[in-house]
Amino acid sequence: CIRDRTREVIATVMGVELVRDDAVAARIENMFSTRGRTMPANNLRQAMVPVGASTMAQQPGTAPGLVCPVAGPGSGSDRVIYAVPGVPYEMKEMVTGTVVPDLIARSGERAVIRSRVLRTWGSSESALAEMLADRIDELDGAGNPTLAFLASGVEGLKVRVTAKSPTEDEAVAVLDAEEAVIRSIIGDIVFGLDDQNMEAVVVSLLADQGLTVAVAESLTGGYVAGRLCAVPGASKVFQGGVVAYQPEVKFDLLGVERGPVITEGAALAMAHGVRRRLDADIGLATTGVAGPGESEGQPVGTVCLAVAGAEAERSTTVRLPGDRERIRQFSTITLLDLFRRGLLAGEFA
Repeated sequence: CIRDRTREVIATVMGVELVRDDAVAARIENMFSTRGRTMPANNLRQAMVPVGASTMAQQPGTAPGLVCPVAGPGSGSDRVIYAVPGVPYEMKEMVTGTVVPDLIARSGERAVIRSRVLRTWGSSESALAEMLADRIDELDGAGNPTLAFLASGVEGLKVRVTAKSPTEDEAVAVLDAEEAVIRSIIGDIVFGLDDQNMEAVVVSLLADQGLTVAVAESLTGGYVAGRLCAVPGASKVFQGGVVAYQPEVKFDLLGVERGPVITEGAALAMAHGVRRRLDADIGLATTGVAGPGESEGQPVGTVCLAVAGAEAERSTTVRLPGDRERIRQFSTITLLDLFRRGLLAGEFA
């Protein structure tokens, strides 16, 4: 443990000495002993605390967090310095567990701040901002709640709503009301909330409707299957996948007619083929141009996507920006969104 100048400086500002806190020392020693390790003597320097300071209850690592009172000039009251470790997860635990509640208590203002994220796909950031411009102006005038945008690449555009209210229930009510307003403005480009990603939404819809799915992938090379498999419970709805990268695999295994394979017709044939091959209710398929040399005369970024059931099907051709990796990732979420919309419309039930 190197010399901790932070505590020394804080002690100087407070006008006190550093003394050993036996409780902190015991916790540090216990951490080493429970892991079967010998504690270097230097680690006990972390138990040195300025006189009058208190340690934070949270101590996920060996270094304690400190709440250090500093006399406010001429006020007779105390100000504080918070000292926390630099390790991110340790710092976060102490900030959320001690620093923020202590600041709220000291401010005398009892308020709850809560946020909700609406995740969208299918609109540019500028177009989304334009759709919500009037609402943003209204909220700027009111001051609560507030809206913010976050472009998150393959995870879509996020609209964060933040509300400040006296109680938890009131904050949630504000968020519920604002979510309803936003949905009424921007419609079904909202696919999920907070940490809910596109594949989780799709798996949930499939489970609710009692349907199964299989995928046939060319340019995405397993990305669609990988994202679906990452969702807990996917085994109940996901039959499997075929990476049909070469044309001959599309022709021989999936029943695609010989000819161009970067077409909506080829994508639909792939979707129907994998549905039949893997005995699924619905088949998904991707084919397209992720890089030079794969084009069939089509520009890079040309992607054909398809969803096929026994009685209904959807397909589209899109032009996606970026390098090879971004095209493959954007193809994946665009296909899942196409599928999501069909499921919401009840087309495959």
